[in-house]
Amino acid sequence: MNTAAIYHRPSSEFAYLYEKDVLHLRLRTAKGDVSCVQLIWQDPYLIEKKQKTETKTMVKGLSTELFDYWFVSLKAPFHRLSYAFAITAVDQLEVFYGDQGLFPYSEELKQSANLYFRFPYFHEIDRFKAPSWVKETVWYQIFPERFVNGDKRNDPENTLPWGSKTPGRQDFFGGDLQGIIDHLDYLVDLGINGIYLCPIFKAYSNHKYDTIDYKQIDPAFGDEKVFKRLVEKCHQNGIKVMLDAVFNHMGDQSPQWQDVLAKGKESKYADWFHIHEFPPSFKASDNFEEAYDMTYETFAFTPHMPKLNTANSEVQNYLLETAKYWIEHFDIDAWRLDVANEVDHSFWKKFRQVCDESKKDFYILGEVWHSSQAWLSGDEFHGVMNYAYTDAIMGYFVKNQLSLQTMVATINQQLMLYRDQTNQMQFNVLDSHDTPRLLTETKEDKNLMKQVLAFTYLQPGVPCLYYGDEIGMTGGMDPECRKCMIWEEKEQDQDLLQFVKKLIALRKSWQKVLSQGSMEWTVVNEQNGQLILERRLADHKLQAVFNAGKAEIILDKNGEVLLANRGKVNETNLYIQEKGFMVLKV
Repeated sequence: MNTAAIYHRPSSEFAYLYEKDVLHLRLRTAKGDVSCVQLIWQDPYLIEKKQKTETKTMVKGLSTELFDYWFVSLKAPFHRLSYAFAITAVDQLEVFYGDQGLFPYSEELKQSANLYFRFPYFHEIDRFKAPSWVKETVWYQIFPERFVNGDKRNDPENTLPWGSKTPGRQDFFGGDLQGIIDHLDYLVDLGINGIYLCPIFKAYSNHKYDTIDYKQIDPAFGDEKVFKRLVEKCHQNGIKVMLDAVFNHMGDQSPQWQDVLAKGKESKYADWFHIHEFPPSFKASDNFEEAYDMTYETFAFTPHMPKLNTANSEVQNYLLETAKYWIEHFDIDAWRLDVANEVDHSFWKKFRQVCDESKKDFYILGEVWHSSQAWLSGDEFHGVMNYAYTDAIMGYFVKNQLSLQTMVATINQQLMLYRDQTNQMQFNVLDSHDTPRLLTETKEDKNLMKQVLAFTYLQPGVPCLYYGDEIGMTGGMDPECRKCMIWEEKEQDQDLLQFVKKLIALRKSWQKVLSQGSMEWTVVNEQNGQLILERRLADHKLQAVFNAGKAEIILDKNGEVLLANRGKVNETNLYIQEKGFMVLKV
């Protein structure tokens, strides 16, 4: 037995309250090393009285390339628990694993109360709670400057004709909030029920991540009345609204930073930023957006985005009041937090409290591109932009950087980083304003694009569609991925659009199974690229078959076909061609 691989950590993603009074427990062991795990449990005070312990068999669930993960769900009658694990290796060696480590198994050890892990009490207030509506949402990300120009009266100076060129970094095309209102019918017909708007507050740039005023809609986008009307109309159509908050840094045109430039150390905002020498200065590089030898801290190496000091109480109050203002005055449903991993945890905990107090079931999404346990313990964010998860999908299907086995193992590893209710809130993106578009990544192979979309929409977490992907828009790294939305139907890929509508409808109709159901990889065939994934919740079960190989796959027909691409069915068999898939109700 590889004892070094055995691992459990109390009060973490290995031991947590899933629902009221329902405890989820996980245990890690070396892959293929253990044949059986029994949970040994009892009330802590009854163990001290030497009362007989209870046992429950754990189920081997997901596996990575190195580890197996075992799972059990449990209700404890007194809302508290002492527990340990009896682990049997494939060679029949049996060990007792508890709070003080591993011991050769014996019945006497089971009477030693101090050797058990503890879940001291099931405090409902401490349980990671997530808004239930999020699990039912398919998001649509809009870059407001490029979606549609609905009001030419607010166009910035030198606005270019719509779609007249591939966008440069400084270009404006006149997209605004009225344009989104005018095209809500399109979004309703598409089937999405959540829109995520890149920043809409007053800023200098076209992307608006260099905020000037957090309480003013950018004049090029409209005003507060237009935005309020947008939120109201979205809600009338069952669509939630998420705004993008940039609290890591400000724009250098903000009055606070301009005051620092004018007054130096004497500015009342001098401590709002991380300034090492006065006056703040930098040396410009050939790239307009980057600099070197800066005497102040910024986002990346961008001199126009000085970093905020969120440990400063005035900064905290200013930003927390901002968060509260847009919730209470405009009834928004969620915040997406830009560069969230570079802001201190203390601030985010206060931010969470303000949001929870301002609106029940409010959703907080952090931009974190890597492992995010520190932000997802229940008192900061509900989810993060799940790039690490979708990197595995892209790495296999699109970029050919991972083997099939490695993709599956990486996905499983990501799922084991977080509580189940956290996985249900993760924000699954295949592209965004920060990445090349999916169709460009697939080298404009639309069958491959459909396959990747379908695979992603069957995963735990909530999918997000980047505007224009559904009609076949292309674009490389930003700013090319921020092209103007194409509205002429003859220039849209109508076949792709219909496919995306069907995929969204499938996701919504099977939402509970796809967000909460178990996952099982029943076939992972490296040789022919065949992958079969099953999602199950109670008596409801979906099976998805993917062909990532070169040859046609023939399977016995065993269910109702819900969605298919490059596949055909006869009375007895399923035929799935290269880059094809079928989703079956079985």
